[in-house]
Amino acid sequence: MKIERLVYFGTAPIAVPALEALAALPDVQVVAVCTQPDRTSGRKRKLTPSPVKEVALRLGLPVFDPEKIGDAEEALRVLEPDLGMVFAYGQYLPSRIFDLPTLGSVNFHPSRLPEYRGASPIQSAIADGHTESALSLIQVGKQMDAGDIWWQEDVTIGPEDTSALMHDRFGALAGERVPELLQGLRNGTLERRPQEEALATECGKISKQDGAVDWTLPAEVLWNRVRAYDPWPGVFVPFGEAGNLKLLSVQLEDASGAVPGEVLSVEKSGPVVACGEGSLRFLRVQPPGKKPMSGGDFLNGHPLTPGDILASGDA
Repeated sequence: MKIERLVYFGTAPIAVPALEALAALPDVQVVAVCTQPDRTSGRKRKLTPSPVKEVALRLGLPVFDPEKIGDAEEALRVLEPDLGMVFAYGQYLPSRIFDLPTLGSVNFHPSRLPEYRGASPIQSAIADGHTESALSLIQVGKQMDAGDIWWQEDVTIGPEDTSALMHDRFGALAGERVPELLQGLRNGTLERRPQEEALATECGKISKQDGAVDWTLPAEVLWNRVRAYDPWPGVFVPFGEAGNLKLLSVQLEDASGAVPGEVLSVEKSGPVVACGEGSLRFLRVQPPGKKPMSGGDFLNGHPLTPGDILASGDA
């Protein structure tokens, strides 16, 4: 199977290591990098290129960043690519694009497919309390994330792992495995197998409202959400007229209270708040308009008293 000319589709930081690995291979030419258009970011709303575009330009690779990828069809066809590779592109690829390369396109997806097809596989796995996931390489087809599996490698999710950390880990793993995976596709040593539809689950986009705290939930569920929604949207607690208190790091505690949201104790290591089951200690928080701080430092500037009731969140 000849794979010499490759088109890469990616946008997010997780997709950068695989692109860098492809560009370093002496027997592969990245003939085009397709990414999302520049977007405004930051307080000054400055127009900013995607992380993948920044790297592609640094590497001297041709970049296509149309609003709709279908607009690049003819330009890509002229390049006569052998294979397309997709990772966190952020836009639906029509069949006339993903089938354009001679061998079609393959896609990295950070879940143990067919689990968590969709936009938030890493966040959803952590929020659901999973301790293991996988990085999958699949053939791109008309149904999102449902193509045949070429390869999977297990990835552990530790108790301290957040979505931010797992994104970095998945991205690095993809970059490490690109050379051997391309070789496996070439020589036919990768075994292509269909996904088991009966085991398929889906996950949608994360919204800000997903981060609104609900103290009636068990402490373990909220602990998972704090890890899952780092860095965005975070888990947040209403904090007066100033805005929301963002929970950056919390610890499970055995103490319980009669009322969810009740402050059970205030200590140097941070306040303990009752949940539907168990409780959470605030280890690190970010008050509205302030920098992140420890739970103890937060108490110094914002005194709480045992018996106070914290409200549930509202985006």
